[in-house]
Amino acid sequence: MRHPRGGQGDNMHYGYIGLGNLGAACAGCLVKAGFKVTVYDLNPKLAEPLVAMGATLAKSAEDLAGAVDHVITCLPSPAVSERVLRNILPRMKKGASWVEMSTLGRDEVLTLAAVAAESGVRMLELPVTGGVHLAYQGKITMLAGGDKDLFDLHHGAMEAMGDRIFHMGPLGSSSIIKVITNMLAFIHLKATSEALMLAKRGGLDLGQAWHAIAASSGNSFVHETEGALILNGSYDIAFNVDLALKDLGFALGFGKEFGVPLDLASMTNQTYIAAKAAYGGEAQSPMIAKLLEDLLDTDLRAPGFPARLE
Repeated sequence: MRHPRGGQGDNMHYGYIGLGNLGAACAGCLVKAGFKVTVYDLNPKLAEPLVAMGATLAKSAEDLAGAVDHVITCLPSPAVSERVLRNILPRMKKGASWVEMSTLGRDEVLTLAAVAAESGVRMLELPVTGGVHLAYQGKITMLAGGDKDLFDLHHGAMEAMGDRIFHMGPLGSSSIIKVITNMLAFIHLKATSEALMLAKRGGLDLGQAWHAIAASSGNSFVHETEGALILNGSYDIAFNVDLALKDLGFALGFGKEFGVPLDLASMTNQTYIAAKAAYGGEAQSPMIAKLLEDLLDTDLRAPGFPARLE
């Protein structure tokens, strides 16, 4: 068990709003590290494992904001982030700050930071990358953006939630790098889907082919993780097609703004649009591989691969 480092962060009381896959994992890491944590979600059942670990469940987001030193949010959309922020700002304590872990566009980050500033609350953007399974282990990568003193203030909490922590620069910086990393992950997923299908149609033992790729110059983090879930057939990465389309939309928007042609991202975006049409927006992101399986009437299954990443 890791504990917060010495200093002013030792006794900080955090509120955590949004207990989906990622939020529950990160809030749990704060509890395990010894922080006082109050949690809230519209679905109170999501809080039950955290309460069992020692967290306190608030009756509302507003009550949470009035009880804690700092508020962390991890929410599904920019619209929800704005609604929650406006609800909690009147109740936040003097000197409280807002740590936003949701994936937002840069313009949304800057707009919401200005809303918070009107109430005397400073914002630290803290998107993460690496996958929910690493978040549960406290080993996710954290991409912080904001004032350096705010980064330092919350560094103990970041150490509890992740093991690789980057201060990317001022507010807005993290939203750009997060979109870049997600864009790469989706492209890599499309690539590994095609590679595995080539191996299968080429008559190779698919499990052995997966291991050979993992030991090759063509390997990727996505091949090692999501590729394994494809071979299992669960596709269950705890990240859906709609979220992928949101992030790819951000990436393509940056491409236009910065004058960078994004051929692979554009193609991958079209693949996700097709996956949504075929399976729905709630379908798991690696199900873009199933598009190829269905088209070729060839499944990508091999024994010994996990249904979920641990």
